[in-house]
Amino acid sequence: MVGQRGHDTVLGTAGASGAGAGPVTAEPGAVRGAAPQPPPARPRRPRPWALRAPRRMASQVLLVQLVIAVGVTALATGLFLAPLSDQLDDQATHRALAVAQAMASDEDLAGDLLRAEPVRGNPVQRSAERVRRATGAEYVVVLDRQGVRYSHTDPALIGRRVSTDPSRALAGHEVREIDVGTLGRSARGKTPLRDADGRVIGAVSAGIRYESVRDRLTGAVPQVAGYAMGALGVGVLGALAFSRVVYRRTRGLTFSDIAALLDEREAMLHSIREGVLALDGQGRVRLVNDEAQRLLGLGRPRAGEPDGIGRPVAALLGPGRLTSVLTGEVAGTDLLAVRGGRVLVVNRMPTEDGGAVATLRDRTELEALGRELDATRALLDALRAQDHEHANRLHTLLGLLELGLYEEAVDFVTETVGSHRATAEQIAESVGDPLLAALLVGKATVAAERGVALRLAPGSRLLGRLVAPHDLVTVLGNLVDNALEAVGAPGPSVPAGGEDRLVEVGLRARGRTAELTVRDTGAGVPPTQRELVFADGFSTKEAAPGRGGRGLGLALVKRHAQRYGGTVSVAGAEGGGAVFTVVLPEALAAPEGSASDPHEEEGR
Repeated sequence: MVGQRGHDTVLGTAGASGAGAGPVTAEPGAVRGAAPQPPPARPRRPRPWALRAPRRMASQVLLVQLVIAVGVTALATGLFLAPLSDQLDDQATHRALAVAQAMASDEDLAGDLLRAEPVRGNPVQRSAERVRRATGAEYVVVLDRQGVRYSHTDPALIGRRVSTDPSRALAGHEVREIDVGTLGRSARGKTPLRDADGRVIGAVSAGIRYESVRDRLTGAVPQVAGYAMGALGVGVLGALAFSRVVYRRTRGLTFSDIAALLDEREAMLHSIREGVLALDGQGRVRLVNDEAQRLLGLGRPRAGEPDGIGRPVAALLGPGRLTSVLTGEVAGTDLLAVRGGRVLVVNRMPTEDGGAVATLRDRTELEALGRELDATRALLDALRAQDHEHANRLHTLLGLLELGLYEEAVDFVTETVGSHRATAEQIAESVGDPLLAALLVGKATVAAERGVALRLAPGSRLLGRLVAPHDLVTVLGNLVDNALEAVGAPGPSVPAGGEDRLVEVGLRARGRTAELTVRDTGAGVPPTQRELVFADGFSTKEAAPGRGGRGLGLALVKRHAQRYGGTVSVAGAEGGGAVFTVVLPEALAAPEGSASDPHEEEGR
């Protein structure tokens, strides 16, 4: 039976020893009949003397800075003391040479050397000792040309040859050196001794005890060390302050954490389905992900080609609404812009350094669906109206039949069917592409429901095969929709051909160039706005409920025209209204078997 704390309680039986039955508590996790389990291994405790490398980036930076500060301080101290030692040696040898020169300049010394004997108490010895005591030199030795001493601090050495080589001094050269003699290591200066005729008759050697030189160097060490420790302290304080800044900026992360964050950031930026574009304070691009490159039409850079990083966004994208939104000249939320035929939703968020991060979403399909939904709604409205109108006509026809007015009934049916059929037949005869013809027939039905007369301009003919019918459908559909909105809201029907609410569509082919014109009798476009109407997001009308915004239809028309190398323009119409003209070169396919453009086809 297993206890609540995991202990196994086994009912014991009388064993060979005669023990009575009773509960026996086993070790935790013991199994009846199994060998006892060894105790779990204790976790190893870190040794108190074991050094652990810091993990946080700030701690690692601090450690590196401290090591650098100590190393630089030690190196600077060594670089200062090494020349100091050489300078002290040089000063000592110069001082020794000056003592020797002062001794050799004595006018009586040359005569005393020539007259005296190398014994104790000679005049040369007395003069040398006097100079030695006056200058603080360790020794002043005067010797003849054979190198025999005439003076020395140790009188026992007078009359003996010097222990070092005096040949250079006896040859007329001055000598400075650090050497070892009978009194030990010393800084020495040797100069030739000349008589009145300038002949070298001996030499004078003076020495400075080398220990005194080292004492000066040793005495300078504490001062140098004090400066070094002060500099080291300043370096440590600077390292601590910088480490705190790094800690705050990196939020206590380690190098591996930062590397992992960068990897995750790169993976996230290049995998999301939204474009991300980051700008610095000067408007230069510092980050662009794959989706942003696709939406902006930049493409993936090839090896050795620039990827746009570091370039101003205005130079990368060119002037336009999109550039104005990205640079912050146009502010707002969910702003719409057009780039390469795509409708983009742009949101811009400023950063602390004066830059910005912008997100781009492709709304082209959504806008297309919205336009399709609008067309469907308009068609439904037209069908409802046609249903009511058809019911009224049936009732009228029934009444005529019941009254026996058969001829009037025939005329009524002929007139009703003929008006719709005439419009469809006229469009079918003038437009060769079925998509474009279907668009115009549908727009004519919608226009009739709104009380607007939609007709083809006289001489309209576009019978050639289109290279990209969907592009022309987009262009013409946006122009007609814009014209229908300009003419006015839906109202009662007007007679066909009424001039008060009219939309006239012209289609002509000139070689392979398609020319589209749409004229309306609306309010027209003021001259000051005829360039602005093609800008992204510009509209003279308020946004409809449930729609993302206006000002995209004419911008798309301009984009498609530019894609074909064509033009789009707007002018005032005679009698009021506006005329939009689109010229699309190479919009018509070349005839089969023809290598060149066909002759111009003028509309008749």
